[in-house]
Amino acid sequence: MVSIGITGHVHLSEASEQLIFDAVVEALREYALERPHGITCLARGADQIFARAVVALGGTFEVVLPARDYRRRIVTTEESQTFDLLLEQASRVRILRARHSGRPAYVAASRYMLNRSTLLFAVWDGQPTKGLGDTAHVVSLAEERGLPVKVLWPAGAGRR
Repeated sequence: MVSIGITGHVHLSEASEQLIFDAVVEALREYALERPHGITCLARGADQIFARAVVALGGTFEVVLPARDYRRRIVTTEESQTFDLLLEQASRVRILRARHSGRPAYVAASRYMLNRSTLLFAVWDGQPTKGLGDTAHVVSLAEERGLPVKVLWPAGAGRR
């Protein structure tokens, strides 16, 4: 079974969300020989769009949360309903040992996701890394492992 991991930008323009959703659905159809299976940290932006696309195609996804405080500390009140709904749809939820969310926890979660993936989708504008755990850094980690990476950045997509 193909297990597709996701990394991508968190702060996407509203106009980008449907463009990216459509690009993810198209890419999932291209790679999925059966129902797609995804692995996500369920961060806002690309990760949540990916989870919705997997569900739309009748697939399953598992969630790896970077730290025990992730839901309380990172998910805003406005985002909590969407986050919780997606979390309930996950086939598996793994919460890593870190007590506190932050760059080290995000890197650990990304490494865990990459270890379980046979392919990585990257919703990425191609900009170089600005720090540990960001999209470009996760892409570089995947490439170091020899994991295939499919970059998805449709025309018209943008970041906030």
